[in-house]
Amino acid sequence: MPRKQRQQGFTLIELMIVVAIIGVLASVALPAYTLYQNSARFTEAILAIGSNRSAMAVASAAGRVASVNDFDSSSNGLPPAQVLAATTHGISVTDGVITITWQSDGTSLDGVTYTLAAQGFVPPIQWVSGGSCIAGGFC
Repeated sequence: MPRKQRQQGFTLIELMIVVAIIGVLASVALPAYTLYQNSARFTEAILAIGSNRSAMAVASAAGRVASVNDFDSSSNGLPPAQVLAATTHGISVTDGVITITWQSDGTSLDGVTYTLAAQGFVPPIQWVSGGSCIAGGFC
């Protein structure tokens, strides 16, 4: 009498449940990863403007500026406008406002700007942040 072979493997329902679980996990993880990535890019840019802030403080303390409007890239000891990394379009200083612009690279940071405006030129300089990154929730 022939013996009945036992079937091994997964049923279609079991496989569909696993695919559904993976889909739910991916839908939760992808937005969190994107937020983490944007936060890292924003932090990189904030660290990069440190040289501009320091140069503005030195120029102010040395008496090389008579008003906030004297703070411009490549003048009074400030570094020139610069292109930074693959994700950041550049940093420039105009009339005491440091502006960072992200490249249009297909991410959610396309063309987003962050500004840091000097409030006065007498040390210690107070700063006010702004830009289109506030509306997007990136800064």
